Amino acid sequence: MKIEKTEEQALSTLTTLCSRSEHCTGELLEKMRRWNLSEEAQARVMAYLTTNRYVDDERFTRAFVKDKLLYNKWGRRKIEQALWQKHVEAQIYQPILDEIEPNEWKAQLLPLLKSKRRSIKGQSDYEVNAKLIRFAMSRGFTIDIIRQCLDSDEAVDEFEDE
Repeated sequence: MKIEKTEEQALSTLTTLCSRSEHCTGELLEKMRRWNLSEEAQARVMAYLTTNRYVDDERFTRAFVKDKLLYNKWGRRKIEQALWQKHVEAQIYQPILDEIEPNEWKAQLLPLLKSKRRSIKGQSDYEVNAKLIRFAMSRGFTIDIIRQCLDSDEAVDEFEDE
């Protein structure tokens, strides 16, 4: 069931929405498409929202990346994919992701691997490591960060303590 809105209703709804939390232009355009707003009306609403700083894709991306890294424990690839699905341009999110140091990715991944290691059953270290690699890749971490975590002395010590 499609709900149709006028341009004024859409503007009011979106300003309220953007006042409460961060959103990107892709999300807002999708909402307006579902409301059957004309292209011209969408352009006017988006111009108002960006001019008055209700929506800012860079600000949204910074908040999104921080949240997904710290709270959801996502890796770079999964964050990139989610931003791509939200139609955030690569030239906006690539520099923001590049600002994150490899140690920050490792700091998020090491506890995940340690926790997952407890629940994995394998007949050899090779099999266990393969399962850990698949797990970390499903969380969006790159293979070089995964390898660094698995090969680091800290990870080996943590795994052997159990």
